Amino acid sequence: MFDVLIIGGGVAGVSCALVLGSALNKPYTEGKKVGILTHQKASDLQNGLYNNAYGIAPGTTGQELMHNTLQHLASLYPEVTQIEKEKVMKVEGNAGNFTVTTNKSAYQAKIVVVAIGYAPAFGIEGLEQYLEPHKKAIPSKNRVQLKNNDHLVTEGLYVAGTLAGQRSQLSIAAGSGASVATDILTLWNEGTPSQHHDKVV
Repeated sequence: MFDVLIIGGGVAGVSCALVLGSALNKPYTEGKKVGILTHQKASDLQNGLYNNAYGIAPGTTGQELMHNTLQHLASLYPEVTQIEKEKVMKVEGNAGNFTVTTNKSAYQAKIVVVAIGYAPAFGIEGLEQYLEPHKKAIPSKNRVQLKNNDHLVTEGLYVAGTLAGQRSQLSIAAGSGASVATDILTLWNEGTPSQHHDKVV
């Protein structure tokens, strides 16, 4: 049973995992289990060249980012389980008892974060009821989002990145994933607003 299972290894998903991973040494996160399904063949990152993203060296490609951020996650926060090469097919259940079914296995999770792209060919069964036209994309592209209130779709189910209705800008997607992570940390901390920053000693 994962306390949080993140679907998507792009900007929003990995940003969420990094913030959660960095806080797993807090007293209120003791024993929490976080996982991320990193299958992301259709990521908008793949064709990206990033010259205007805060903190990223100009000329960095999306392919480099996809590789390096997952390595970053693995090296600094190995407690976060990375599940590779599995495509999510279905999400069912309720808060505290979700089942996430992939093409190879099934996982139980108390909280699910959906952080895949906003392409119209949305392929996760069980979430269709939350689909709506994307409110900030060009209408002719038929992009979609999940209905949400500040990233919360329904109890225990969050959405991050472009699928949350955010614009396709790397910095925005990263902030969206981090925002979801801090909402989850706040939930774990019994409602006390929470985030995590490392500091230079």
